[in-house]
Amino acid sequence: MGQPTSMHTAVVLVGSHESENGADLLSLRNDEPSVIVTAAGRPLHNVVAQLSAGEGQIVVIPMTFGRNPTFVADTAKTLKWLSAGAEGRLVLADAFGSIDHLTAWLRTAASEVRKRDPEAALVISADAANPFDDAELFRIAHLVRTHGAGNVVEVAVMNTEADLLAVLDRLRLLGSDRAVVVPAGFQRESSTAFGQDAFAGAQFYGPLMSSQAVLRVIRQRTRDALHGLSHGRTGIPAGLQADHGHGYAHSHAFEESQGKGHNHPQGHSQSRSTLSHTH
Repeated sequence: MGQPTSMHTAVVLVGSHESENGADLLSLRNDEPSVIVTAAGRPLHNVVAQLSAGEGQIVVIPMTFGRNPTFVADTAKTLKWLSAGAEGRLVLADAFGSIDHLTAWLRTAASEVRKRDPEAALVISADAANPFDDAELFRIAHLVRTHGAGNVVEVAVMNTEADLLAVLDRLRLLGSDRAVVVPAGFQRESSTAFGQDAFAGAQFYGPLMSSQAVLRVIRQRTRDALHGLSHGRTGIPAGLQADHGHGYAHSHAFEESQGKGHNHPQGHSQSRSTLSHTH
């Protein structure tokens, strides 16, 4: 994966709902043909099993901005089953980004939109996933609104284009005739007919990060993972705990009301790397 890593290192990018199960990541191969893109679950299992039959190191990167910790844990479970067949060669890297990174990038987008068109609203969009990941998006939007550039900020959690249209209609009723739709993930293009008919006055911001910026982070995650592997750290045990505290199953309030204790595993994985803000 570029100059910093061994030519015998396979870098596997695993996609979830933030990248349409990896479809939004495929264009990265135009700039880095060596990367392998796959969805989670059985497709990931098949890719890693095939790589394990060969030689060299295997770095698996969960491509999430931190909204989908369950996906990271599920990826770790898949790798745990395969680790015996690639002992000392297979490593789970830290997730691509964190909630803080996503918030920072969206605040940058808000500032750029404000400069281009001070009257335009910002619509943060994402495919519908599950109640917890979707709720996180509304929390992030509140932070962007509160600590942003003064834009009107709304969220479009989409099953279909109708969900986005409903948000745009609401903005018009509130006095915002123009809006810029910013993806809270890896979407690079939009199939929506912005500027036409019902979507008049709306436009697509473009990708949240440039391909080169995404690849720089991938290379850093790869370097860090290989360094950890050289010290015997596979990343899998930490990955298995990634969704700790996410969802009803981990509600501390419920446990306390039932008089149940809760054991906190030590060493939660947290990336210390930062994301470049070069768009």
